[in-house]
Amino acid sequence: MPRGYIVMVGLFAGLGSFLFGYDTGIITTMFTRRLDMGNPNDAATGAIVATYIAGEAVGAIMQSVLGDKLGRKHFMQMMCLVVTVGTVIQTAAQNYSMFLVGRILTGIAVGGLVGTVPIYNSEISPPASRGLIGGLSGYMIGIGGFLANWIGFACGYASDSSSFQWRFPLALQVPPGIILFIGLQFFLPESPRWLVTKGRFDEAKISFGRVRGELMAAALEKEFDDMKEQILYEKVAIARGQVLSEAWTKYKKRVIIAIATQTMTSLTGVNVINYYQTTLYKQLGITGTRFFSWLVFMEPLASSSTLPTHGGSLLDASNSWDSPLLVFALTLYIPPIMAREFADSDNKVGKGFAILGIYLFTAIYYAGINSTTWLYGVEILPIFLRSKVTGLASTSHFVWNIALTEAGPSAFANIRENYYYVFVGTTFFSAVCIYFYFLNPGRNRAEFGDAVVHADDDDAADTTKFTKNIEKVLEQVLSVLLEKGRLWGRPTYYACAKLSLWPQTPHDTLLLR
Repeated sequence: MPRGYIVMVGLFAGLGSFLFGYDTGIITTMFTRRLDMGNPNDAATGAIVATYIAGEAVGAIMQSVLGDKLGRKHFMQMMCLVVTVGTVIQTAAQNYSMFLVGRILTGIAVGGLVGTVPIYNSEISPPASRGLIGGLSGYMIGIGGFLANWIGFACGYASDSSSFQWRFPLALQVPPGIILFIGLQFFLPESPRWLVTKGRFDEAKISFGRVRGELMAAALEKEFDDMKEQILYEKVAIARGQVLSEAWTKYKKRVIIAIATQTMTSLTGVNVINYYQTTLYKQLGITGTRFFSWLVFMEPLASSSTLPTHGGSLLDASNSWDSPLLVFALTLYIPPIMAREFADSDNKVGKGFAILGIYLFTAIYYAGINSTTWLYGVEILPIFLRSKVTGLASTSHFVWNIALTEAGPSAFANIRENYYYVFVGTTFFSAVCIYFYFLNPGRNRAEFGDAVVHADDDDAADTTKFTKNIEKVLEQVLSVLLEKGRLWGRPTYYACAKLSLWPQTPHDTLLLR
């Protein structure tokens, strides 16, 4: 078990992730309120979400550009200032345009914070509990959403003629940014790994002593020297060229996987479903106080699944999250089927199963996917690439979210609950890619904690299972094609042989003539 001090530091830094979860959750309840802004139509409602996510993409890009230059603490402090301004503008908004400006600024801040917090937590935590401490970021996202729904539910009892219904929940976003800024300034240590990359070895040793205070002096000195040696090795290995171009040459597979991880997270549709679950409830005839009671019933239970004994610690244990994704995809079949069959009926059991599908979707996401996906890319990347590539990965995540959420109102209006089937397909595809292609950070992690710095050539063994399975499938397909004598069997076989997926025999050569 990690020291209580490290857990508290991880939770405190997680206030940045908490803001991400809270703002995502509170806007879901805001969609049911009269925002004193002219009752925005479907397109304007989609813009409220899309501009926020566009801001998140900008924040992620800023993380790539500035994260390593400013350091983990100073970058988070800058984002705290931005989020405070953004949330104040949202709360004080007098019209739709002013509200959108506040949403964009808040999005920029949380987009930078949500990618930086897991990096910071990972770099201050002991190797044995890196998944647990790093996963606290995802845990705090869930807690933010949980509190947002309860607060939104409570404020629903305020008078409909009062803006208190929506201004007060938005105002509660202001204190966490201020508190986090103060804590970063006076209490939280800087990442010792980042300090080493900047050549500030004395400061790094002091910071390392604070986060690994349970070690005896000799063990502390050895672990610090090991960490320093590894980071300096990475730095020298990349010093011959530009960081990103060298990274692509040496760590192409890891960069692709890190970015794909965040892209796949978006393609599960989790944000679409969280933002627009209100649409499904209305189709089922659940409105008013009863509607809010469902929100606050589901979110606490689902968020309780984010306890770090689950998602974050997967990296400390089995390091497998393709299985949760498969179950996750199956749960998405339930809501559209039940909504289509029972939306216009009085069958409460059928409607209940539709809501159960949404709950299972949320619970599995937070239990097995949420914490892990934000941490996984950090774990497989060498330290000098973490902030840059994590920023790019977060940008991909947010850009896909913009497209999916902007399409949400129109999609639900036209194809209704069938929009869920899009995410069933993308989630199944993601699970297959993860099983065959992704790396196992638990197996590759160095004893002293950072991701192993192997280049792609050293990762060849990790691709063996993927290649062999693809070869097996192609062989089966081609044998059927050739056996049936289809005309296009020959060019297909020729193409595969040219790719050298398996050794050619004299029989193969004859076929290719």
